[in-house]
Amino acid sequence: MSEAMTDITTSEDTATVPVTGTAPDQEAVIAAIATVYDPEIPVNIYELGLIYAIDLHDDGRVHIEMTLTAPNCPSAQELPEMVRDAVSHVPGVTQATVEIVWDPPWDMSRMSDDARLALNMF
Repeated sequence: MSEAMTDITTSEDTATVPVTGTAPDQEAVIAAIATVYDPEIPVNIYELGLIYAIDLHDDGRVHIEMTLTAPNCPSAQELPEMVRDAVSHVPGVTQATVEIVWDPPWDMSRMSDDARLALNMF
């Protein structure tokens, strides 16, 4: 496993696991991401709308683009690593990379209806 590389604007964390011979399943990757919660918000980051892109590759690599609710988010260092760790355990994933992006900026319109209901934000 490699060291996490993080700066204030971008985060790329990579985990490599042994090749299993099968491509990762998008639903399984999403389910893994949905196990990650912002420590300050009782809704998973997928429902919060923090995941912008999930790129699955035939060789088992998964690249995820995500954002944070704010650039000064106290969880900026740990959330990308938590996503990378969760996705790296999905069968068929050989490498998981998480990149923090800021464009477009996150806003509450990205939240699912379930997240809005859980946070009473309708």
